[in-house]
Amino acid sequence: MALPVYYDKDIDLGVIQSLQVGIIGYGAQGEAQALNLRDSKVRVRIGLYQGSLSVSKAKAEGFEVLEVKELVQNSDVIMALLPDELHKEVLEKEVIPFLKEGQIIGFAHGFSVHFNQVILPKGVGAILVAPKGPGSALREEYLKNRGLYHLIAIGQESSKYNAKAVALSYAKAMGGGRMGVLETSFKEECESDLFGEQAVLCGGLEAIVRMGFETLIKAGYPEELAYFECVHEVKLVADLLHYKGVEGLRKHISNTAEFGAVKNREPMGNLLEKRMQ
Repeated sequence: MALPVYYDKDIDLGVIQSLQVGIIGYGAQGEAQALNLRDSKVRVRIGLYQGSLSVSKAKAEGFEVLEVKELVQNSDVIMALLPDELHKEVLEKEVIPFLKEGQIIGFAHGFSVHFNQVILPKGVGAILVAPKGPGSALREEYLKNRGLYHLIAIGQESSKYNAKAVALSYAKAMGGGRMGVLETSFKEECESDLFGEQAVLCGGLEAIVRMGFETLIKAGYPEELAYFECVHEVKLVADLLHYKGVEGLRKHISNTAEFGAVKNREPMGNLLEKRMQ
């Protein structure tokens, strides 16, 4: 079933512009999101713990920096842009005790909500706004008047604001509506993201590259050639796949390469399918 997709023309930017946004964390995502929001005329503050190395950086870029609990008490929408493994500890101590009914807390990944590491009070909204790319790309694409695809989801409705309207408006302020904002669920985003990272993009790709490289070395081929064939050219093929799709990729590779791909697709696929289950 196809996911609903929203574009700039479908989304009211005024929703998020009317609210005070607080971002907890100022890493790659926190910085990029804060800058994009500000450039979209959204009021945004940063929440950091005392002694954080990011305080001076955020202040240097013109943001007001508050302690986390103070930020929570003075924001309508709070985005938890922290590593997943810190959500439970930080939110239980510094966020949840200070939440008021009607506020909305947002996440860039559904892990802590889906796996019940974070339980929010009734009446507090929970939204997911997930840019499909790293913070550097999020900012770069925004500045080029483009954007990244975004996923949104609603985990819990707010008693004061329309959580979906807020999530869509936030995504638009980040540049997501220029490409497309897809509506999903916390469960689907979390599980598919973990699968993609662990089985394909990081775990799977690294394993295939490493095994190919080591196989050529063991067979007596020079390390330089093994590197070029199994590591260096991955980006070239990945770019073709990204911009042209699977069928487009086949049209841009040699007949010999396509023959090898077709020949190995089924046996390699069978091996990978068993591991991916």
